[in-house]
Amino acid sequence: MELKKNPKADLNRNSGLYFVIGLFIVMLLTYGALEWKTYEAVNEYDISMNVDEELDEEVPMTEQIKTPPPPPPPAAPEIIEVVEDEEEVEETVIESTESNEEEEVIEVEDVEVEEVEEDVDVPFAVIENVPVFPGCENESDKRACFNKKMQKHISKNFRYPEIAQEMGVQGRVSVMFTIQKDGSIGNVRMRGPDKNLEKEAARIISKLPKMTPGKQRGRAVRVPFSIPITFKLQ
Repeated sequence: MELKKNPKADLNRNSGLYFVIGLFIVMLLTYGALEWKTYEAVNEYDISMNVDEELDEEVPMTEQIKTPPPPPPPAAPEIIEVVEDEEEVEETVIESTESNEEEEVIEVEDVEVEEVEEDVDVPFAVIENVPVFPGCENESDKRACFNKKMQKHISKNFRYPEIAQEMGVQGRVSVMFTIQKDGSIGNVRMRGPDKNLEKEAARIISKLPKMTPGKQRGRAVRVPFSIPITFKLQ
């Protein structure tokens, strides 16, 4: 026997309408929750009048300091005596320092002015006569010979510090020193990435031989010089 279903008893017939109504109610409640505002209660009374009339601290009375009046000026003398000036005053005569034709003019001999030697430093790049490295006396280009001898001296005395090798330290050390007026080396300064490398660079520079000092205008002067020493691990 076939069962017959009443179309009015179908529950899924109005499900779309119920879904729309439910969604509208949820949106309405959400909007109301977002727009809900609360305000603090406002006191209607005036708080400016709530001042305690009784003060716990005593306010000291200010005392006015009276300064004494200034003393009265001295009274003028009743009788003014007039004293006659009977002493004679000698007039001071100022003689003219200008010369006339009758006076003899004495010629002054030339005054010799001693030149004071100033200790100046003239850079290696601009000095007239560069310091002469031993072995460069007979070279025409003493500046190029100086640089060549410096590189040879560094290569000959170079020794990589063992502690720097173990630590893997390498880099370039800038060495600055001054060739003094007597040809000696002084004022040695170093700047590098490690103290051990700086110490080795100072040792190399300390072995430089004494040189012929540089000259500026025929006078021996101090000559600053700088050179980099590179420490590189193989």
